[in-house]
Amino acid sequence: MPRLRLGVIAILCGICVDARAALIVCADPNNLPFSNRREAGFENKLTRILARELHTDVRYEWWAQRRGFARNTLGQSRCDIWAGVASGIQSMATSIPYYWSTYVFVSLQSQPLDHLSLDDPRLRNLLIGVQLVGDDGMNTPPASALARRGMTGNVRGFTLYGDYRRPDPPTAILDAVVKHAVNVALVWGPLAGFYARRSRVPLRLEPIPGDEESPFPMTFAISVGVRRNEPELLEQINRALRVEAPAIGRLLESYGVPVCVPNAPSGRSSASAP
Repeated sequence: MPRLRLGVIAILCGICVDARAALIVCADPNNLPFSNRREAGFENKLTRILARELHTDVRYEWWAQRRGFARNTLGQSRCDIWAGVASGIQSMATSIPYYWSTYVFVSLQSQPLDHLSLDDPRLRNLLIGVQLVGDDGMNTPPASALARRGMTGNVRGFTLYGDYRRPDPPTAILDAVVKHAVNVALVWGPLAGFYARRSRVPLRLEPIPGDEESPFPMTFAISVGVRRNEPELLEQINRALRVEAPAIGRLLESYGVPVCVPNAPSGRSSASAP
């Protein structure tokens, strides 16, 4: 009997040793609605949901989500996960998607700019805001689509990184719509939906139809990124995402995230990060 008790204690102690003391999360400290240092973003709340399901706590490693973020964080074992990455991104293993979203047209409700498409002749007479990636102005899918249609002279670029000295720098493109600096903006849906819910000026959001001529879609699956050498953690995250899917859906709705059903195979839709 004493040996049996010692065996049980050893097993329990082994479980304690193997248990993850904390889920170390890499996140941007200044990037609402996704994350910030006050943990006010929906990705902050998502990681709390996952940690609860994994019976552990959350500890943050703050890092601006700019070029090289995966190499400098997960790649250097600074953290266990990074939420809010495009499914299938090459620099990490990715979970099952926990939502799909799309780029949207954003305009003032007071302006007659509803039912726009990329081929709408009205666009050629408008000042258009588009998101660009990085200081070298690499194109996002909407910017590429407009350029292929010869619309460059009436397009104003706003870097996704923005001025990091101000709160939530990516919102500059939406401020430009409200202040009439541009007539319409083509913006990643979760950012636009969050901003529109809090804007004193009524905004119109409409999904950008897919561009069949482009290899890059407007709709993307979004996942949690994990180090490639952590298959057990990846499976735990996938299990937690399945169990907590209703709670995650409510969370996304509360932040105004436009969630859509994909129209293309997941492989194509994860070809490029938003």
